[in-house]
Amino acid sequence: MKYDRFEDLPVWKLAAQFGADMIDWADEGHFRGVGDLASQLQRASLSISNNIAEGFELGTTNQLINFLYHARGSSGEVRSMLALMRLSKKYQYLQEEINNYSSTAESISRQIRGWTNSLQNSEIKGQRHLNDQTRRGFENHRRQQAALDEHRRWREEFEAKLKAKAQQKNREPNEDE
Repeated sequence: MKYDRFEDLPVWKLAAQFGADMIDWADEGHFRGVGDLASQLQRASLSISNNIAEGFELGTTNQLINFLYHARGSSGEVRSMLALMRLSKKYQYLQEEINNYSSTAESISRQIRGWTNSLQNSEIKGQRHLNDQTRRGFENHRRQQAALDEHRRWREEFEAKLKAKAQQKNREPNEDE
């Protein structure tokens, strides 16, 4: 599926909601007297959706991949802080929330990894590189590949028929017997 706007990307939507949830959660009283933890959680969680958006808007696959790696890094940063909170006696009463947020951050990271893998295996270099000439080139390549695939299927069917005839011929009794 092709997306024209980062706001339509399912992983961006999840990351944006996650960032909004972390803003609200970190503003609660749990973080009083803990230094910069609330601010750091908010900034790292916001960085996930922001990096997805920035990479998407830059227009090349390589730039998008680079920013997706940054988004995954921010997701890892959030998970690290949540893991430390899980270990702290101060946050024992928040274990369920911590686990839920950690699972969401991990899901976002997996989705980004899957998208990154598909982009790395793509022939398309990104929106910035798509012009009439490259579109024609990709279309020609797709047509050639389809023709080659059709030829391969035809050859395999032909070879299978030849093999079946040879096997049938070997099973038929000779007239001399």
